[in-house]
Amino acid sequence: MDSFLFRRIGIRKQYFISILFIAMVASISYLFSNIIGYRVVAFLLLVTVSFLAMFLDIVPVLIAACLSAITWNFFFIPPRFTFAIHNAEDLFLFLMYFIIALLNGVLTFKIRQMEKKAKEKTERENTLKLYNTLLNSLSHELRTPIATIIGATDNLNAMADKLTEINKHELLNEITKASIRLDRQVGNLLNMSRLESGFIKPKYDWFDVNELVHDVANQISDQFHGKPLNISIRENLPLFKLDYGLLSQVLHNLLHNAMTHIPKYAVVTVRAGCKENKLLLIVEDTGHGFPVDEMDKVFEKFYRLRNSSPGGTGLGLSIVKGFVEAMNGTIRIENMTDGGAVFTIEIPSELSYLNGSKT
Repeated sequence: MDSFLFRRIGIRKQYFISILFIAMVASISYLFSNIIGYRVVAFLLLVTVSFLAMFLDIVPVLIAACLSAITWNFFFIPPRFTFAIHNAEDLFLFLMYFIIALLNGVLTFKIRQMEKKAKEKTERENTLKLYNTLLNSLSHELRTPIATIIGATDNLNAMADKLTEINKHELLNEITKASIRLDRQVGNLLNMSRLESGFIKPKYDWFDVNELVHDVANQISDQFHGKPLNISIRENLPLFKLDYGLLSQVLHNLLHNAMTHIPKYAVVTVRAGCKENKLLLIVEDTGHGFPVDEMDKVFEKFYRLRNSSPGGTGLGLSIVKGFVEAMNGTIRIENMTDGGAVFTIEIPSELSYLNGSKT
């Protein structure tokens, strides 16, 4: 609000606003002055000056303080409609009001300036913290696959005649895996940049959620490492009008997160359904679940669980939340009573039943 007033309201308009507010409060108070008394009017005018000091520059605030004192004297302190004050007590009250109004306006303005500086300092510290976190993550997450690719290609170039077909296949497989890992990290960074800049604009179109789930499952099938993935989609689901690309990235990140952190014996299940004109998408696993004291932080940028294995930038789940909210949806996380975690996504959508029925 402070930025809005100072950048978009000129100083002349601030003068006008300060005078207008004092005039409005004085006019309303004048109508009820016989009921509330002139001393209460002084309090109302003082509150108005404090309010203006929260938003306006110092000079308009001082003008408001002086104008309020003059207005109180002329229109409210007996005898009215004169600047003369016959009562010593009223004269003392007027002088004290004038001093307090000026000091109150100045101090309120100074406090606001101090709060603004403290906020800017906090923002700089948070930015530096995020920068250091990102730099530390990238130093490993980007350099590791790059080093793998460079090492494998060097071996292919330098020892092409000595390598067997099996060796070449293994090196090419390493290059492929490192490239996919590198592409995933760069993609997460780009997606987070889009979210931060407000560039995300969903492109809605009709699609079959069953097809989407199986497409994503096929894309990351090499990451399952033998862990079972169950897909349970309700029959006769309608077509949904949502952003296919955003939703596929949401599911991709959730499945990758599950496959990366659950134990070998765990099972991942994807469920999809329709609930009151909403797409219901559930990803659950039979792993260890999330620590209760960290569940409210899993969607924060760059946050990684304390006991998580090395690797990752902590962006995957924050991107999931950002993409879901970009489509006006909600996502929540819970631990299941018998172990494991469940992510539940609900996104409002237009529906289209191919056969015209909702059975």
